Amino acid sequence: MIRIIPRLDIKGPNLVKGIHLEGLRVLGDPKDYANFYYQAGADELIFQDVVASLYQRNSLNDIIEKTARDIFIPLTVGGGLRSLNDIKDVLRAGADKVSINTAAIQNPEFIREASLEFGSSTICIALEVNKQSNGEYLCFTDNGREFTGFNALEWAEKVEALGAGELIITSIDKEGTNKGMDISLIKKISQIISIPIIAHGGLGNESHAIDAVKNGANAICLASGLHYNCINEFKNFSELSGSEGNLEYLLNKLNSKSKSSITIKGLKEYLNREGEECRF
Repeated sequence: MIRIIPRLDIKGPNLVKGIHLEGLRVLGDPKDYANFYYQAGADELIFQDVVASLYQRNSLNDIIEKTARDIFIPLTVGGGLRSLNDIKDVLRAGADKVSINTAAIQNPEFIREASLEFGSSTICIALEVNKQSNGEYLCFTDNGREFTGFNALEWAEKVEALGAGELIITSIDKEGTNKGMDISLIKKISQIISIPIIAHGGLGNESHAIDAVKNGANAICLASGLHYNCINEFKNFSELSGSEGNLEYLLNKLNSKSKSSITIKGLKEYLNREGEECRF
């Protein structure tokens, strides 16, 4: 069963979006988007605090508590989770799973400890990966800002051995471009691990999704490909509860010829036609 998972990058109280994990623009209130995606048939949601590691804390508990009251699909929370207590707090707030990157890189045994405490199915390890000029894939942290020196393929094998239940693989090169996912990266990792892979970064149309699935992805995670369509579905911007969105940028995006037409339903129907089962 292939899952479709919208990702909501959060900075403070706002949903933001950038390209290559940089140049973040405010899109509005994340609750508006979360509710829309839930009603549209999303299988899960990922909430990522994109500045949490800078401040060494996750500040999404309030957002998760409010979201979990009305949304009844799994919620994954990432960003700034550095201890078992941090994980306990976000789970208590309503999260079903956590996504860990920086803390796992700094202390790999944290993966084992967290998996034993909360169960492997609760622990997702996020790999932010950049392809080097020599073809090597290397891991980064802090929303793609900090180089780790870790080889992505070796790290993927290690986190599985330590007890992680799932990987979220973000291609920094592809993220936010809508030009296609890094199929080579997905395929290479899927061939050496057995836990599920959530592929993220670069999806711009339905064919990009089937390419990823046919090469080992168990779930497709996307952000801007859905966000702009979501905005277009609102009757007018006054229906968005957030008032801090960059409306001029959003209107230009919606009026551009390159705007995305991806919907969760359309993506699932396409995958189903291609022989990949999805939940409707």
